[in-house]
Amino acid sequence: MDNNFKMVAKTLYGFEDLLAKELLQLGAQDVKKGVRNVSFVGDKGFMYKANLGLRTAIKILKPIKTFRIFNEKDLYNKVYKINWEEYLKPEGSLAVDATVHSQIFKHSKFIALKTKDAVVDRFRDNTGNRPNVDLRFPDLKINVHIDKQLCTISLDTSGESLHRRGYKTATNIAPISEVLAAGMIMLTGWDGQSDFIDPMCGSGTILAEAAMIACNIPPNLMRKEFAFERWQDWDVDLFEKIEESLLKKTRDFHHKILGYDKSPSAVRKAKENVKNAHLDEFISVKHEDFFKTQRAGTEKLHMVFNPPYGERLERLNVPEFYGQIGTTLKHGYPNTNAWLITSNLEALKHVGLRPSRKIKLFNAKLESRLVKYEMYEGSKKAKKQ
Repeated sequence: MDNNFKMVAKTLYGFEDLLAKELLQLGAQDVKKGVRNVSFVGDKGFMYKANLGLRTAIKILKPIKTFRIFNEKDLYNKVYKINWEEYLKPEGSLAVDATVHSQIFKHSKFIALKTKDAVVDRFRDNTGNRPNVDLRFPDLKINVHIDKQLCTISLDTSGESLHRRGYKTATNIAPISEVLAAGMIMLTGWDGQSDFIDPMCGSGTILAEAAMIACNIPPNLMRKEFAFERWQDWDVDLFEKIEESLLKKTRDFHHKILGYDKSPSAVRKAKENVKNAHLDEFISVKHEDFFKTQRAGTEKLHMVFNPPYGERLERLNVPEFYGQIGTTLKHGYPNTNAWLITSNLEALKHVGLRPSRKIKLFNAKLESRLVKYEMYEGSKKAKKQ
């Protein structure tokens, strides 16, 4: 019997290729890239696996109905007709969120409300009971997506966004999202075959994600809950079997991952988060000012960092700060592939080095660039000869 169904994994702009590759490696079928999403086919076990194992997914949706709608009444009637009893008990709880790209329907909150009304009214009419709304821990989280007149109703399999891995209890101002950190590191080609450094590590997100990639540790093992754990067909034995099979694929890591920050409170937070993630055997965090450091050893070094921006930049002289990044890399970090992300595109001009790659990404809503500086041993000319 074919128990496969279609799912949609949502992601950040620029990560569609990474996510498609991750899905194929996990064993997904019929993988198709969209904009900020990738659709695929799998069974219930694969749904569990995708939520546990994907680094660049924000959410995994299971579409259950797609139809055309022309007004709110139309939406209500078509949602009402869905067999909600299959997914929820009358005494259960639900939450609805909506995304709308349409000239006819403009207010996503109103669409969510109309959808909720249709589901609740169906239960009340058929059973005399109605499910409650619970925005925090619903038994069923429903997602409505309207594109022009095409409406897709999906079940949210993840619940809270998958960037909430569960290891971060301490954060600084403007911490980088775990999904953005993981995707960035993957784009830099990091494969765990060299030492790694984040010289402005903040609360340690880049360090933790780099260690999990190097050791092939599933990123969402530490999460307290996925939405599917409250479903009527939740299969704890199957889930544990999937978890075990992913853990068998972890690998040894024979290099060092190092984090610096010049703020003592950031160093404390980073150490706490690394410990929560059970990654302290791979990562060491030190209280250092990057601009006063130089690298030890001559082996290849992989560097990825997110310099301060926005609120964290108010007290900084930006041209001078970015100039110091360039000077430190040039004089202290030969034989290093250095990657940084910034939303201050003007500031990059002050680094004084020519990037060998630039990738457009978004950090929250800020358009950013992930840039690569290749620091050679001696001069570049000599290297070429």
